[in-house]
Amino acid sequence: MTQRLPQNYFRNNNSVYLAQDLLGKTLVRRFEDGREIRSKITETEAYFGADDLASHASKGKTARTELMFGEGGSIYVYLIYGKYWLLNFVTGVAGVPEAVLIRGIEQVTGPGRIGTLLELDRSFYGEDLATSDRLWVENSDLDGVVTTGPRVGVDYAGEIWKNMPWRFMLKPAR
Repeated sequence: MTQRLPQNYFRNNNSVYLAQDLLGKTLVRRFEDGREIRSKITETEAYFGADDLASHASKGKTARTELMFGEGGSIYVYLIYGKYWLLNFVTGVAGVPEAVLIRGIEQVTGPGRIGTLLELDRSFYGEDLATSDRLWVENSDLDGVVTTGPRVGVDYAGEIWKNMPWRFMLKPAR
């Protein structure tokens, strides 16, 4: 039987560690009509604190980012291009804004495509991963090799922050 990841998993670890550790875990989305999507997480990015200029939290606490300053274990979604809801998990301890962006799952790659597939919307903002009946993560074995690279789409953050090797990808074992 698979086990849902508890709140302390997200609260007791920082975003860089969790971005790696979430690879291979199973993302579960249950819809109102009973359908489920169960898919392994294959790509993530870490956003690490208020000093990380690629993070939304670098601008301080706002209505949009307030959740990132809370304790880990919540879902942080936000809208880009007026069309795509991106899925993030808040990590770490209260007061230190960290999150992991889910960039790829087995069915689809690209955070906008994930949001579309999972039918995300604003109602997911702040949902508790430990108790949600709509979206959660289950423990599963890592099957593959983890590689790293710079984060995507954060050129505005400057050379240091855009080149942090905080994008993690799960490649099939050969």
